[in-house]
Amino acid sequence: MPRIVDTIRGRRSVRTFEDQPLAPEDRAYVERVIQSIETPFGTPVEFRLLDAAEHGLKSPVVVGAHDYVAAKVKRVQGAELSLGFAFETFCLRAAERGLGTVMLAASLSRKSFEKAMEVGAGEVMPVASPVGYPAAKLSLRESMMRKAIKSAERLPFSQIFFNRSFGTHLSPAEAGHFEEPLQMLRLAPSATNKQPWRAVVGDGVVHFYEEHSLKESALGDIQKVDMGIALSHFWLTAQEQGLEGRFVTLDPAIAVPQNTEYITSFEAAR
Repeated sequence: MPRIVDTIRGRRSVRTFEDQPLAPEDRAYVERVIQSIETPFGTPVEFRLLDAAEHGLKSPVVVGAHDYVAAKVKRVQGAELSLGFAFETFCLRAAERGLGTVMLAASLSRKSFEKAMEVGAGEVMPVASPVGYPAAKLSLRESMMRKAIKSAERLPFSQIFFNRSFGTHLSPAEAGHFEEPLQMLRLAPSATNKQPWRAVVGDGVVHFYEEHSLKESALGDIQKVDMGIALSHFWLTAQEQGLEGRFVTLDPAIAVPQNTEYITSFEAAR
């Protein structure tokens, strides 16, 4: 199995697929993965692997997909964080198998997906993803989309990570054993590539914040899903490099910029 950092660096969102369903062995692999994912945030996430033709599933930005994975969660505090964390974990495990994915929120046949997922009262299905074999050549639509949102670009390390307060930028060297997990967090995908994550590092703790730049919708705060995605990168990288710790809710007592919200903290084992 490849190192998670190599998977993160090599993975891209895929919207153009070979026009074929998953092979039985790959379908079995996906089923095993989605049934085994747990998150450190406590809210259970229910996944399903869905046949596109059977359920009438489609997306205007996806070409050639026969299979989709969707997930639902109860509408409780922290739900978006858990869902983003779990869904990105699935996407990375799929990439390890050579399978393509892309998380979609608005650009899908939502009623069909919600019916297939049997979304009930008090539940929400923020995102779904095609899963299949990446095509050798991108569709024209996908090429234009990637260019429009600058999907390969990321904000500089020192612009989003801070040393003890938001007034002091953090260099990679100053991050110490948090550097690689933060570097991998920085590479996370996000809705329209807004990259809402911010972090303040100090005394063996990383405090994570969300910089709001998109409005909430009936699906909730999609940027909290993005935060969950980013935290999965941080967590899986920390685990791989042997950095033990836990996510906890603290009172950092740090002055925050406008439109910025505290989310959680990672406390390294002493």
